[in-house]
Amino acid sequence: MKTIKTAEKVSMRDIFGETLLQLSIDDEKVYVIDGDLANSTKIDKVAVENPNKFLQMGIAEQNMMSVAAGLATTGLQPWAATFAAFLSKRAIDQIQVQIAQPELNVKMIGGYSGLLTGLTGKTHQALEDIAIFRSLAHMVVLAPADSTEVKKVMEFAHQYEGPVYIRLARDPYPVIFSEDYQYEFGKAVTLKEGKDVTIISTGTETSRSLEAAEQLEQEGVSAAVIHMPTVKPIDREAIVTAAETTGAIVTAEEHSIYGGLGSAVAEVLVEEKPVPMLRIGVRDRNSESGPNEEMLEKYGISPFYIVQAAKEVLKKKVSDR
Repeated sequence: MKTIKTAEKVSMRDIFGETLLQLSIDDEKVYVIDGDLANSTKIDKVAVENPNKFLQMGIAEQNMMSVAAGLATTGLQPWAATFAAFLSKRAIDQIQVQIAQPELNVKMIGGYSGLLTGLTGKTHQALEDIAIFRSLAHMVVLAPADSTEVKKVMEFAHQYEGPVYIRLARDPYPVIFSEDYQYEFGKAVTLKEGKDVTIISTGTETSRSLEAAEQLEQEGVSAAVIHMPTVKPIDREAIVTAAETTGAIVTAEEHSIYGGLGSAVAEVLVEEKPVPMLRIGVRDRNSESGPNEEMLEKYGISPFYIVQAAKEVLKKKVSDR
């Protein structure tokens, strides 16, 4: 696996739309289902270039997921895309009863996840989607860090038989991975080695974690960065190894601190290797709409807060010795 450092930023949703179009062309079983957000999720590419594979459900997410379940029972592979907020909360009953319980081969794409949703307002933000999907039996939960990884996890999901939730962001993010990167299901990716503290991140927070690690290095703190593209099933071995190697963990996610990556990592640590740990994520508060950088600062998930958490957990590490 190779990583690349670049100032280039590419939108996850653009790559998602292009990749899904190609999947719909290459595989006769792939159908694309829209909840009247094709222009935002970028599956409008399918509507224009492969319209026979595009099904418009309108603003009716519960019905959309029921249709997806029905298609899957016939041997087709539906890809249902809408905003993460609508998918994870408005249609959760249909997802649980009609898709997760029978373990149907439905791919669910939650766009516009997290805080940064382009001033769409708090009703369009999803800070609970990982927690919700992670709690469903047999559900795979994926959160790619950049556009390259989006394509790779989609290729995996296409081959995987069963329900998959993929969490995507709206805005362009730094390109972390080179084109020869190979996604491994259920495996963490070490992006930076370190000996003092380990930052475990997922999705959009991974590029911010790399930035935080660079700042820590400048201050004499050796920080490892481990990216978790697969939130469920979580890579327990990687978490335990990180705890044994650095003895201090910080988790980072653009999600609530409750039930997401931080909770998943804490569950492993408390059972396998308890070490000092702090979670970076949105605390127990409602969100609001605003400019990206201001939102990151106000809700405590910018690189600055990751740096501060790393310093704080190092103090706990020392005091526990």
